[in-house]
Amino acid sequence: MASPIHPAITVTNIRNFITLTLDNESPQYVTWSELFKIHCTAHQVSDHLLPRIKPAASASTDKDKGPAVPPQTEEEWRRIVAIVLQWIYGTISIDLTQTVMKKNTTAHEVWIALENLFQDNKSARALHLQSKLNNTRLESFKDMASYCQEVKILADQLANVDVPLSPTQLALQVLGGLTEQYRTVPP
Repeated sequence: MASPIHPAITVTNIRNFITLTLDNESPQYVTWSELFKIHCTAHQVSDHLLPRIKPAASASTDKDKGPAVPPQTEEEWRRIVAIVLQWIYGTISIDLTQTVMKKNTTAHEVWIALENLFQDNKSARALHLQSKLNNTRLESFKDMASYCQEVKILADQLANVDVPLSPTQLALQVLGGLTEQYRTVPP
């Protein structure tokens, strides 16, 4: 009896599932990593983002745990690692790829390298985003909707680096960036 095909093998183009390209200049790490984890869970490879735990010598058939999952051979494990690495490299910029790619690395090691790269820079990213937000003005946008959308994106990105704005702060930020035509109350 032939063994079933692993779901990860059926993915021929990761860009059909994860359309973002993660790069150093765009603070979308939280969004990208969440999409990536969802994809890995759906294709039964999320364990490859974690440190590898070698299966026990005998598989459990305890009724409470459900049927035993046949352990992967070392060759099958390495094949899935290669697939997950292809997914990662296919959804990050060339610069990031060059930064995190190492010879004989695992998907877990690359995942952690990316996490460290983005999470260790939270303070610097927060300062950059706060400055960008403070300098966002309506006059730089074609309409009010575009302006509000940009403020919302920056506020969301700040929340992603653990510097969320309160609703009051967000409203004040939007109001502070309006042009003179919207100022109906004298200072």
